Formats: sequence, C-alpha cells, structure tokens
Amino acid sequence: MTTDRRTFLQLLTSAALSATFPASISRALAIPANNRTRTIKDVEHIVFMMQENRSFDHYFGTLRGVRGYGDPRPIPLPNGNPVWYQPNGNGYLLPFHPGAPNLGLQFIEDLAHDWTSTHLAWDAGKQDAWVPNKGTTTMAHLQRSDIPFHYALADAFTICDAYHCSLLGPTDPNRYYMWTGWVGNDGSGGGPVIDNAELGYGWSTYPELLQKAGITWKLYQDIGNGLNAAGEWGFTSDAYIGNYGDNSLLYFFQYQNAQPGTPLANGAKTGTNILVSGTLFDEFQKDVSSGNLPQVSWIVAPEAYTEHPNWPANYGAWYISQMLDILTANPEVFSKTVFIITFDENDGFFDHMPPITAPVSPTSGISTVDTTNELFQGSTSYPTSAFPVGPYGMGIRVPMIVVSPWSKGGWVNSQVFDHTSLIRLLETRFGEEYPGITENNITPWRRAVAGDLSSAFNFKSPNDGKVRLPSTIAYQPPDDQRHPSYVPTPPAVQAMPQQESGVRPARAVPYLCSVSGNVVPGQNEFQIQFANQGAVAAVYQAYTGSGQFAPRTYTVGPNTEVADAWDYAALNLNEYNLLVFGPNGFYRVFKGTFGAVSADLQTQITYDISQKGIFLEITNTNSVLVPIRLFDYYTQKTTQFSVGPNKRFTEFWSLKKFYGWYDITVETESDPTFQARLAGHLETGEDSMTDPALDGSLTQPAVS
Repeated sequence: MTTDRRTFLQLLTSAALSATFPASISRALAIPANNRTRTIKDVEHIVFMMQENRSFDHYFGTLRGVRGYGDPRPIPLPNGNPVWYQPNGNGYLLPFHPGAPNLGLQFIEDLAHDWTSTHLAWDAGKQDAWVPNKGTTTMAHLQRSDIPFHYALADAFTICDAYHCSLLGPTDPNRYYMWTGWVGNDGSGGGPVIDNAELGYGWSTYPELLQKAGITWKLYQDIGNGLNAAGEWGFTSDAYIGNYGDNSLLYFFQYQNAQPGTPLANGAKTGTNILVSGTLFDEFQKDVSSGNLPQVSWIVAPEAYTEHPNWPANYGAWYISQMLDILTANPEVFSKTVFIITFDENDGFFDHMPPITAPVSPTSGISTVDTTNELFQGSTSYPTSAFPVGPYGMGIRVPMIVVSPWSKGGWVNSQVFDHTSLIRLLETRFGEEYPGITENNITPWRRAVAGDLSSAFNFKSPNDGKVRLPSTIAYQPPDDQRHPSYVPTPPAVQAMPQQESGVRPARAVPYLCSVSGNVVPGQNEFQIQFANQGAVAAVYQAYTGSGQFAPRTYTVGPNTEVADAWDYAALNLNEYNLLVFGPNGFYRVFKGTFGAVSADLQTQITYDISQKGIFLEITNTNSVLVPIRLFDYYTQKTTQFSVGPNKRFTEFWSLKKFYGWYDITVETESDPTFQARLAGHLETGEDSMTDPALDGSLTQPAVS
C-alpha cells in the first residue's frame, strides 16, 4: 500500500476528519489578499485543478442560491412538461437522491459520456433523451450531507453556475480545450478530435505560448509507471498512482518528443514518483513552501482522486483539501494565488440547463458573431453514421469553484464560461506584461460568448467585510478497494428535489438583454426581435411550448439586434406559444391566438438603472378597450385594469426589494390563450443577490 493510500485511509477513519476539511477552508479565508494594485495584477499565481465527470445539477442542484432544481423557469420538453420530467419508457423520471448511506463514499456507476450518446441525450437542444441514452442513474444527484466539503467550498468562495464544459463529449477533447483552446477544429495537426483516441496530435498548445513569453508554468502529477508511451503516459492499473492519463498535453507530439531538461519536458513530463518514495504532494509542497510556485500550474490527480465514477466524490474532496492545505501553509503565496477547481465534463449525469451552442443551420437560429469552426461536419476518422453532425459545444454545465483571497464570501457568478475561459483568464492577467499570449485557436464565437472569469473576483476591496465560516459533516470511510459499481434504484414515488432556501451574493454580470415579439399583421406568423445592449455577446435560446418547432439559438453581439419569425400557418395552427431563455435567468413568453384581440397587444420592458427599476409598457393597437390582468411573481400580487384603444400603458416597477429581479405575467380575459411573461434581472454593473425564487418558495404564475 502506498504512503498516500495509507494516509488517506488514516484521515478518513480518524476523528480528525471532521476538523480537517473546515480547517483547510478556514485558513484560506483567514489569509488577506495581496492588494498592492487593487487590480488583477495582484494575482501572481494561477493554479488549475480539473477533476472528472460530474454535472452541475448532479453536485450542486440543491445548493442555496444557484440555478439548480428550484429554477422557476426551466425549458419545456417537446411534450410540454418541464425539463425535469425526463421521458422514461411510457413515463418519466425526475431527479432523485439515491438511498444508499454515505453517498459521498459510494462507488456510483460510470455512465456513457461519449460524443454520440451526449448529442443524442441533448437532442439538438430538446434535452429530452437523457434516460434512453445514459440510463436511469443520469437523474441521480448528491446533496450537502453527501459532499460537505464541496458545499463548504461553495459557501466560502465563489461558485460559477453558468460554467459549461467545452464539448458535448468525453474527457480528452474537453481537456484539449483547456490546454489548447480547441480540438483542432480546422482539421490541422490531426484534428478535429471528438473522442479519447489519443493518437498523437500536432496543433499548438497554450503552455508553448507561455514558454515563449517567459511565463513560468508546470504540471503537478505522479509519474506512475512513466510519462512515456511504455508507461501509457501516466495511466496505470493502480488507481492511486499516476495521472489517469489526464495530462492531455502528453498526447501532442511536441511533448512526446521533448527531451529531458528541455522546457516542455520540465513543465509537463516530470512529477512525483510515490512507487519509490514520498507522497503525491511532495513536488507541489516543495515549490509552494520554497516560494517557487510557477505563475501558471495545473494539478492532475491519480484516478482514485479524480471523482470520475465509479470513484467516490469524497476521495476527490480529500485530495483537494490536501492541495489547499499546502497553499495556505504559506500565507505569502496564497495571498497572491487563484486556485480554480472545475470538471472536464459531466460523465452521463443530467443537467437541466441546455448547453449554449452556435446555430448549426439557418433553420436553427442566427448568429451575428462568426461561427467558423464551431460545427462538426464529420471526417474520415469520425463518419457521420456513427458520430452525428452537430456543434462542438458548449457542453453540459459542470461545477466550477474559484478559491482565492479575491473570491471569498459565498458568491455566485452567473456569467457564461467554458474551458476556454481558463485560457482567457491567463490572457487577461498576463497579456499586458507578456505580449503574444493570445490563443488564436479559440474561435471568434467562443471568444465572444465565454467570459474570461475576471468577473468572479473583487480586486478593489477583497479584504472588506466578514465571511461566515462554512460547516462540514463528517462521514464514515470505506475500505481501500475499488468496489463494484453502485447502481441507484429510482424511487417508486417521485418528487422534485428541494433546493436549499435563501439567497447568496451575486457578482455583477455584463449583460443587458432585450427581447420583444409581435404577431405579423394579417398572418399566422410570429416575429421576435433579439437585442443586446450589453458589453459581451448574449445567447438566446427559443423554444415552443409543446415542440411545434425545434429549438433555435441566437448569438447576438454587443449593441446588435436580430429578428426571426415562426410560421404557424405552415403547420396549420392558429395559436402561438414561444419561450425565450437568456443569460442569468432572462426569460420571455409569448402566447396567444392569431386574429384575436390579443394579437394587437405588445409588451416591452425598458430598464432604468439609475432608479434600479423597470418600465413595463403594454401597447394596444386595437380599436377596442382591452382588459388586462398583471401578476407580479415576486410580490405575489395581481392587478387588473384596461388599456384603451390605440393607447399605451406604462408603469414603473422598483426592483430594490427583490435585488433587481422581476417576473411579470400579462393576461387578458379577451383571449384566454394570451400570456406575455417578462422575467429576468436588472443588470446595473454592481454586485447583487441571487434570484429569491430559486428555493421554490413563491407561487408560480398561472398558465393559460
């Protein structure tokens, strides 16, 4: 048994376990941030740790204040049900909490997570085929009592609830996005790569740019049986040593051919060797304690600690806590360090938020941003008969926690990110001082849509305020063997999971979204105008209430707008039912009957940032008076009045009480099918609080 395995089991079986997790977090919270410049330049070290194969909902769907199982505005399935009701044979399967004890230490089964099954589950945005393609365990989820350390990290630091993996597929391609910005999408260097073939590739990688610019970098890993072809590049049959093959830089020829002592070999082909002596953490500990931590580093764990099913989640928690202990043991180093913990892909675990993708054809939406190299169209290596044509990504949401002295306080960040955001963070931090580190592999669409993670930090006053220290719950350990997979049995009586009550502080996000719609006069056609006055590209996803049309996606660049129409006459339908979803809870509903009085009603929200409120406008272009009924979701109040012929009703809504959140439903007795619903968050450029409706405590608006 290796030293690290013995240490691991001793910690799990000791009474000290309950103190180990809070202590590592408490020490991190107690260390003040380097605040010399009050900018991102105060960050001197960025450490990335990418774990394996968990979706956001699977881990954090019940966490307070994130867009999880309490989401009051989920997308509809083609059958009209909310996305939670995943089709399962003749019935449905809701997310469920498995009944096994000590769930964080259970060896929950691994699920299919390849390109094909993931695209089939996603189903071009319908999100309706998870159970047939992934199995019933796809809907299993964990909660705070199962993974207390993960929840404690989120309570103490900043969690990103709109962070997606980069590709609708498996591990290696997603890690290529982290290290190179894409998967060779243009076909060069052996690309595109959408599976774990590991055949050897030749396109450029980001560490090479860092090296050329003079930025120090390194991977921390165990060498296992060797970081070479004979040693399977660190993958071993002993799950407690090696790197699980997760150092994907070693699948590039330039690293494979790098000779000992050269920069690429020093950075990517060295590590601990616990088969000989020491522990998994010796190299990292040596560099941190001596003050020689590189400017950029990546941590790659052995298989048992990656959280990849069927390995337990809390094995990974222990490993992460050791790394955090090492960082905080040198307060001078940690005061200047960002430690980012994320996951390469979702395995086969369900997440309710549809991936953000570029439109794949004119019938599937519009993008005002160049989408070159974002659509996989098949190749000789991947025939379309086995690998469906479709967008590379983004992929499914995965957990992402930003641990640093500038991200303390239990914050949520809801800006859209993916694995290319990790590279973008490095560009933002070091680009001014080290020219030439812009990663040209990142496509224009990906660069426009995914943020650079800088909105997750408070550099101006990071040491202000008090932080509530998180609590954790001790759990009993297993033995040191890989157990047979635990296959959860779905419950006989189903119910939606309950999300923890309350709100969390929320970082400002750079969106200013606007969507309006109208019936095309004299036609059974509905047109929607998508606008974006924000600082970054916004992606809107449009659905029909009962699947009359396939989902469409719209990427709208800053200060740009675009329009599209839905021809219901072609379907011989007289009623329209369209729903639009945007970033950070933005939502619009358009329902009604063509030719009815309501067809000449238009609703619009305009923002008043200075007064922290919105103006609701209802325009009646009819020649008759129209009675209106308003329901305010947050105040739970109904108001009734009438709008005269060819008149406009305007009213100001102060949003201070509900932290800028609004959700207003407009209906009329003149047309029982009519409903306009306008919901979202007023983005002021200032930090706020998360959606108070996420815990399910408010009554949903009536549905026409």
